[in-house]
Amino acid sequence: MANQASGEKRNDAPSTRPSPSGGTSGDNHARKRLFSKELRNMMYGFGDDPQPYAESVELLEDLVVQYITDMTLKATEIGSNKQGRMVVNDILYLLRHDPRKYARVKELLSMNEELKRARKAFDEPSKGLE
Repeated sequence: MANQASGEKRNDAPSTRPSPSGGTSGDNHARKRLFSKELRNMMYGFGDDPQPYAESVELLEDLVVQYITDMTLKATEIGSNKQGRMVVNDILYLLRHDPRKYARVKELLSMNEELKRARKAFDEPSKGLE
C-alpha cells in the first residue's frame, strides 16, 4: 500500500515478472488487462490507496484470471453436459464445499432471474400498445 504523504512516486511502468500465460507481463505479447479498472475500485473499496501500485493490480488480476481459468477447466472436466459444455450446475458443484462462495453464486443467480422477470414484465405492456 502506498504512502502518499512521503511523496513517493509510483512506478506505473510494466513489470517484467513472469505472468501465468508464460511470457513476461512487460513484453509485447503480454495478455490484455481486462479487469484493471474494476480491481482498482475494489482494492480502494477494501481500504487500499485510491491509486494502487500497477504491480499490485497486475498481480491481483493474474490471480483472478488464473482462478477463473482453473474453475472453468475443472467445470468442463466434470461437466454434466455430454457435449463438453459447462453449465451453471457444474460451477455450483465445484463450490459445494465453500459455503460463502456457494451462497453468493446462488444469490447472484436468484437476482439474475428476478431481473429477467422484471425486464419481461416491463416489456410486455409496451408490446400491447404497438
